[in-house]
Amino acid sequence: MLNRASEASNVLKKHIENNNVIRIISHNDADGISAAAVLANALKEENVQFHTTIVPRLKEDLINQLRHEKHDLVIFSDMGSSFVGELNSFKCDVIIADHHQVSDVEAESNVVHINPHLFDIDGSRDLSGAGSSYLAVRDLDKKHLAYFALIGAFGDMQGQDGFTGVNKLIVDDAKQSGNLEIHDGLKIVSKSSEPLFKSLAYTFSPPLPGITGDLEGSTEFLEKMNLSYGIKFTDLGEEEKDILKDELIKINQDIFGDCYTVPKEIPLLRDLEEYSYILDACGKNKKFGLGLSIALGEREKALKTATDLQRKYRDQLVKGLEWIKREGSVNLSHIQYLYSEDKVLKSVMGTIASIGLSINLLDDSKPVLGLSRLHKDIKVSGRTTRQQVEKGVNLGKALQDSSNNFGGQGGGHDIAAGAMIPFDSKDNFLNLVNDMVEYQINND
Repeated sequence: MLNRASEASNVLKKHIENNNVIRIISHNDADGISAAAVLANALKEENVQFHTTIVPRLKEDLINQLRHEKHDLVIFSDMGSSFVGELNSFKCDVIIADHHQVSDVEAESNVVHINPHLFDIDGSRDLSGAGSSYLAVRDLDKKHLAYFALIGAFGDMQGQDGFTGVNKLIVDDAKQSGNLEIHDGLKIVSKSSEPLFKSLAYTFSPPLPGITGDLEGSTEFLEKMNLSYGIKFTDLGEEEKDILKDELIKINQDIFGDCYTVPKEIPLLRDLEEYSYILDACGKNKKFGLGLSIALGEREKALKTATDLQRKYRDQLVKGLEWIKREGSVNLSHIQYLYSEDKVLKSVMGTIASIGLSINLLDDSKPVLGLSRLHKDIKVSGRTTRQQVEKGVNLGKALQDSSNNFGGQGGGHDIAAGAMIPFDSKDNFLNLVNDMVEYQINND
């Protein structure tokens, strides 16, 4: 895989030396914005012009538009692997730096395709889209940008149990460059910017059942220990921090462990996982450019706007989890689903589905599909657990094949995937996914 990445670096070198304008297309989540950040920072350092577009999904009309634009190199980061056939027809050089499940189409000579699945590496666990993008620039003496790949990995829930596979190599690069430190600590969010009861309630990973997403539950938890719920974690005394740590470990021992920090960064962005949450909030609020500008070095006003968005986004997640508590999911024999036309719930459906599984609001023995109506279409966000994947579940395959049957499109990872389908196909689509998941489990 590193040889393939070196091919991409060589293509980049050629276009940098020719001073060509380079086109970047990337995904709109934390991983995708981090992927664009790796590439954009690398090109910025080389004084090369680039044009970046962040999109929620790669569609035929965008591909056709790019095909007719006059570019010498187009890079697709955190997307593109399911469109190799279409990208083969480009008249320019193409780099695909992705980690989603791949199609069977081979890349032509003008396309360099970096994807862990091509090398039997798990793209849902061992390498993110930002990681693939980092590998594309690694040979350009860019190891100091490796930490952006880890921000992307955290955004795709890859670092919670420690980094594995190619991610470990990236951790080593980041440490060697002096841009990464690892230390033991509590993995609660916003330690210096939110009152403690909100820090705990907003900690979605690792999950804290009874506290995560529950402001009232968080407050009661702190009151039982006679800790002030309105104080910030950083203002607690050392003895109080130890008491809190011991009680949180009883709920989930993963809450204390390796914390990954960039020592040169400002406090708000020093923790890589916290950094990924800020980029994710920008993406979820369709402020893609804001997220990328922060990753390119903008601070002050941009960061204030982003943290306000993050606060709003977390409040939306809390509202979404309260909705799941009230309504629950609709159960079929092998899957369950959530459906809403509420504007706020639609914007967080995939995330609340994932958190709902992790804190046992939803039945973790079945994959969950979060459905959001968008005019004549439905956006589908699928999530399952590692245990279900080990039993044979592959949501990326199930959603891709099912959506294709109804003129839609879909794909992703075995553990997390998405799709877009016509609204009037909803019930038939759900039944087909249910049948496919049943087949996957019975034929593993």
